[in-house]
Amino acid sequence: MSSTLESIAGKGPISSLTSLAALAEGIVRGVAQPDMVQAILRIALAVPFWRSGILKWDGFLQLNETAVDLFTQEFMLHLPGGPYPYPAPAAMAFLSGCGEILFPILLVLGLATRFAALGLLLMTIVVELTVPDGWPIHITWAAMALATMRYGPGRLSLDYLIARIAGTTNP
Repeated sequence: MSSTLESIAGKGPISSLTSLAALAEGIVRGVAQPDMVQAILRIALAVPFWRSGILKWDGFLQLNETAVDLFTQEFMLHLPGGPYPYPAPAAMAFLSGCGEILFPILLVLGLATRFAALGLLLMTIVVELTVPDGWPIHITWAAMALATMRYGPGRLSLDYLIARIAGTTNP
C-alpha cells in the first residue's frame, strides 16, 4: 500500500488524482463484497420489524393487550377521506405481530428470502398508511425490501445452500 501511495505521489496532479481514485475504488470493491452487502441488507431490514414484533407478545401466540389497544384506539389508516379505524383490529394486531417475528427470522437466515422481503414491503406500505409522517424511514425499508427481492439473499444464506444441495440455479 505504501509503495502504491509513493508511486501516486511521483505523478502529475491529474494522474495522481486518477490513481488515488482507482485505489479508493479498489478498496471499496474489496470491502463491499456483494454477498456481504446482501447479508447486511437482510439484517438491517429485519431489525426494526423484529424489535417492534417482540413488543407485541406476552408468550407463544399470546398477544399483549397493548398491541390490540394500539390497533383498536391509536392506529388509523390515512386514506383519502380518512383517517379510518383498522378493520378487525385484534386480527390485524395478531397478523402484524406474526409478520414482525416470522419475516425477520426468515430474512436473517436467508430462508424464503424474497417472500420474507415481500411480506415486509407490504407491511411497510401499511405502516406508511398508518404513520404517514414516517416516510423517510419507511422509504428506506421499502428500498431494502425491494433490493432484497430483486437481488436475492446472496451466498451467505440458507436459500443458497438449499439451491446448491438441490443442484438448482442460485437464488
